[in-house]
Amino acid sequence: MKVDFHFHLEEGPYSLQWLMRTARALQETSPAVAGAAAGGSSGPGTLPWIRQAVDQLKLRTESGCFSYEWLERYIRTGRARGIEQFGVVDHLYRFTEFKGYYERHMLLDDSPLGRLQREWLDRVCVYSAEQYLEGMRAAARREPDLAVGVEADYFPGGEDELRGLLAGLELDYVIGSVHFYEGWGFDNPDVQERFRDYSLPELYAGHYANVIRAAGSGLFDWIAHLDNLKVFGYRPEESGLLPMYREVAAALQANGIGTEINTGLRYRYPVKEMCPSPSLLRVLFEHNVPITLSSDAHFPDDIGMHLDEAVQAAREAGYREVMYYRGRVRHMAPIGEHGA
Repeated sequence: MKVDFHFHLEEGPYSLQWLMRTARALQETSPAVAGAAAGGSSGPGTLPWIRQAVDQLKLRTESGCFSYEWLERYIRTGRARGIEQFGVVDHLYRFTEFKGYYERHMLLDDSPLGRLQREWLDRVCVYSAEQYLEGMRAAARREPDLAVGVEADYFPGGEDELRGLLAGLELDYVIGSVHFYEGWGFDNPDVQERFRDYSLPELYAGHYANVIRAAGSGLFDWIAHLDNLKVFGYRPEESGLLPMYREVAAALQANGIGTEINTGLRYRYPVKEMCPSPSLLRVLFEHNVPITLSSDAHFPDDIGMHLDEAVQAAREAGYREVMYYRGRVRHMAPIGEHGA
């Protein structure tokens, strides 16, 4: 079975670049527009074509990212790429109910980094969790192969607060992620120069210590993109990371939680490598840590991106099963392509 259990419906901040990327996704996943690609009086570059594209974009922005029409583009595209089980998530920092949690743990002071991160949070935190859940519950009634989850950022010391905030949400699964180190969102390209302020071995040791704390918190069904700290290519010699890999894998195994093969860094970031690296994936298999698959898509034309490579990597590491969730209960299925 091929699954994609970590994809998103929208991500800010909202810029002209975001608008253009959304328009492209609409074009790529619209049969009507795709059919016009052959040219003619209504093909690309014509006035009727651009009017249709503008109308689609207007409808998308007015109906929002939680509409069934937008989600359906992911499902339809994913099925064409062999996906049989889908898991949609949104970041908790998108929900106003969780903004205080992020304000207490992110660096949001008057430093250049703090001001930039404050501006970012204000621009992306625009929905309520209920808006998301209402839209996705309705979609799941129409799409029985769809599970609904969230991606929750872990901050050391914030466990009890996060537990209380999550308690009121009806979810199929909760992904734990470590995107921050000492309040710094290290995957933001606008602040990547901060990597130069750290000793990389010490930075990685601190990051993996936070991953281990997240694994032991009891909050999450699995931990996402374990080695996403490599996002911009700043990483020490991997042989020196192997002891950390073993500690992380042992913590996941001891706490009965899994992880994912996430292809997002492979096609969206400079490092051009999936998470986890082949070496880390082998260590995870040696420790019997279960895995799922995810494209980490943020637009419907990216769903399932490089999942065939992920399946191959899993098999080469020794995996023969993949996990998916319903009602916070893990299920396992044979891993493969197009039902194989």
